[in-house]
Amino acid sequence: MAVRSATIAYEDRVEPRDETLHRTRLIVAEGAPRLVTIVNVSPNGFMARSEEAFAAGDVVTVTLPIAGTFTAEVRWALGGRIGFKLAQEVPPALYQFVLAAMR
Repeated sequence: MAVRSATIAYEDRVEPRDETLHRTRLIVAEGAPRLVTIVNVSPNGFMARSEEAFAAGDVVTVTLPIAGTFTAEVRWALGGRIGFKLAQEVPPALYQFVLAAMR
């Protein structure tokens, strides 16, 4: 199986994202918090900016306002931008409230 580049994974995203500007902490596998700014979000993922290093495959825990805590996997990281895929979708009934709280 071929390894996918960061560019291909980023371009494969088919779900539209909503712009936001939400500062939060992600908890990485070893339990250390990392500061990020979530700049866009969808029910299944988000993109964040950070000065911290992330690599594809890293697993983090993120708390989204209203919806609670989710596990997310880094799909790509490039120049301080990081794409995350949520392990579980934000419930449709809550998504607009999550988005409003993040803006």
